[in-house]
Amino acid sequence: MAKKTSITFLILLIVFTQGYSQEFETLRLKIEDIINSKNATVGVAINGVEVRDTLSINGQRHFPMQSVFKFPIALTVLSEIDKGNLSFDQKIEIKKSELLPGLWSPIREKYPEGGTLTIAEILEYTVALSDNVGCDVLLKLLGKPQAVENYFSSLGFQDISVKINEETMQGNWDLQFLNWTTPKEANRILATFYENKDRLLSKESHDFVWDVMKGTKTGENRLRGQLPKETVVAHKTGWSGAHRETGITAAVNNIGIVFLPDRKYFTISVFVTESAESLEANEKIIADISKVIWDYFTNKQL
Repeated sequence: MAKKTSITFLILLIVFTQGYSQEFETLRLKIEDIINSKNATVGVAINGVEVRDTLSINGQRHFPMQSVFKFPIALTVLSEIDKGNLSFDQKIEIKKSELLPGLWSPIREKYPEGGTLTIAEILEYTVALSDNVGCDVLLKLLGKPQAVENYFSSLGFQDISVKINEETMQGNWDLQFLNWTTPKEANRILATFYENKDRLLSKESHDFVWDVMKGTKTGENRLRGQLPKETVVAHKTGWSGAHRETGITAAVNNIGIVFLPDRKYFTISVFVTESAESLEANEKIIADISKVIWDYFTNKQL
């Protein structure tokens, strides 16, 4: 009798696993349909509710991060705060000479003559509003851009490169490719720091960065674009603009954590590069992918 029960259980397990694999393969095909119709190279990584909810396309390819790198910069600064080397309320003077006109900067708009902000304020501007001046101020506090790469390397993250700041990146198209990561590594960073199992961040720093990520104001037409309005998404965007001569876009990116109605979540990283499509079309690629994944996981809950 026990033998019969074991065989029955094994058969049911095989049938269930095969059915699950077919469902996930259908999801992959839907994503590939979205990608294949576009004149662009797209990288995708998904990690879902369960360990086996894992899918990637071009997951190991190096993609230029553009402003996505502001998330790991923030994490590095927070690690220094937790060590006592910096503090949230530490005041930093931003001089008028640092408010470079060629850089996107809500800080410059609010403080055209320069101003004094706390590190917490600069972090919020840098992550939630993707402020380039704030980004470079934070990198100066860390000593050099590669301090970010060194921090992540010390934690075992090898597929992330940070070599230059925003001023350098925005001044030379080709140099943006020095700051890169892979979709899989981006997802691993998201999950590692959100779950915080190894206590890489204090509770205060953890809560701070994820509240800021949930308040990101850029890229509303990307991961969030087709999801229900009440959906909570903690995310970071990046965008290169199009090359003046070729019209090719090097980066339209969005990485983040999307929270489902039952408070479970999935991590998702989508990078679009080598694209001849418009910004709207590139953003729609990300939104379409996010929507089919949302539909997949929400339908599983029914």
